[in-house]
Amino acid sequence: MQRKQRLLKNTFSSLILQIVTIICGLILPRMILAFYSSDVNGLVNSISRFLSLITFLEFGICSVIQSALYKPLAYKDNDEVSKIVVSASRFFRKVASALLIYVIVLIATYPFLVIKEFDYLYTASLIMAMSISYFAQYYFGLVDQLFLTADQKGYIYYSSQTLVVILNTIACVVMIKIGVGIQMFKLISSLIYLLRPLFLRYYVNRNYSINRKIQYTKEPIKQKWNGLAQQISAIVLGDTDVIVLTLFSTLANVSIYSVYNLVVTGVKQVLISMTNGFHSLLGELWAKQEGAKLNQTFAFFEWIVHTGVVFTFGCTATLILSFVSIYTEGVTDADYIVPTFAVLITIAHASHCLRLPYNIMIMAGNHYKQTQWNHITAAVINLAISIATVKIFGLVGVAIGTLVAMLYQTIWMAIYISKNLIRWPLRNFIKQCLCDICTCIIVIPVLRLIDLSASGYYYWALLAIRVAVIWGLAVVIVNLICFRSNLKEIVTRIRFRFSNRGV
Repeated sequence: MQRKQRLLKNTFSSLILQIVTIICGLILPRMILAFYSSDVNGLVNSISRFLSLITFLEFGICSVIQSALYKPLAYKDNDEVSKIVVSASRFFRKVASALLIYVIVLIATYPFLVIKEFDYLYTASLIMAMSISYFAQYYFGLVDQLFLTADQKGYIYYSSQTLVVILNTIACVVMIKIGVGIQMFKLISSLIYLLRPLFLRYYVNRNYSINRKIQYTKEPIKQKWNGLAQQISAIVLGDTDVIVLTLFSTLANVSIYSVYNLVVTGVKQVLISMTNGFHSLLGELWAKQEGAKLNQTFAFFEWIVHTGVVFTFGCTATLILSFVSIYTEGVTDADYIVPTFAVLITIAHASHCLRLPYNIMIMAGNHYKQTQWNHITAAVINLAISIATVKIFGLVGVAIGTLVAMLYQTIWMAIYISKNLIRWPLRNFIKQCLCDICTCIIVIPVLRLIDLSASGYYYWALLAIRVAVIWGLAVVIVNLICFRSNLKEIVTRIRFRFSNRGV
């Protein structure tokens, strides 16, 4: 029962965080576009991506740390937990030091990439303002976050982050209204985000007996460097599109990319938030070798993810152009309506979400070393295709690179876990994918019969309801044929929950 309660808390709080992040994330970029310009919006997003490259120096250790904590936490081995926390803290302080050097290098070089649009001091001061929260995250915030997530108490982190996001949004809206410059805007925003790691450290110290001065002779984090390939892949798949556009295209295209990416990433994060609780649950089941329960949980998890991806990203692909049209209304310094790019980037992120069950199982099983070449190959595919096609196809080129890499990785991971982890029959994956495709085949002809344009947010919301009903009906019909027992399980759980509450 405790597992289920924690799973629900983690899932719900993570979902709330992502919904709040999406809403706030839509408010601020729109105001930046309106009050500053597309070029400034592109500059901010470009700098964010360059700063994010410092995550390369994590060497993929975040997921390795979390995986290493599952067993000692499950068996309440406080000494081993303390050793892992101390080892992780030492590592991330080195990353924080490297970040300072990296920021100096960025200040010395990056402004010359955009010198035609912005002067040196303008860009350099913006980099300094935006780097503060990154430093705090590595110096003392990330370890506590990973620890709480591994202990199935991610809801503490999610809830604190939700409050900080809301506070930051309110402060930023006020700053824009009074005409604060973008540098001060980002500086105050970075200082607000310092509140979260400070709170997490206070909570962990108050509620756990972690010996942060413990000594060890043998490295407590196994496979410490085997998450590197996964980290490289994450950086390339997540950040290099903007970097490629910065180097080989224009800041206006970076701004266009960021608007579409804001939407699809928001949808993706909502789905990921609903899987966060499963990560630590699967990790505990694997650590305790509860095989039957693990297989049962994974089967349901895979179906939930595929069904959720088809519904949410189906709606997203249908509605994204009309939303962007409304969102960027009045912004005339760039053309934000790019239909082919919209479809491709949506499918690419949907593919990323489809790989979640298999990737999470690989991490729960601590199979980092065995799967590292898959991540390296995906990164090479994405980077090579994006660079080769960006000059010809622009935004569409980088979307193609991301899509091909995501599809390759999803298929490879599904095959790997079926052979090496829970021996999940590959035919289950194929059946699930065929059901996903059938749902799309049913919906597409129906969508051609309705007008997908909208003249304002109210009419867009009405359109979204119609589209959601169409995709929802198609999902139910296909799953009644292919996965009737899973639908019955969902209905049974809902009835049980309501009956327990006296409804």
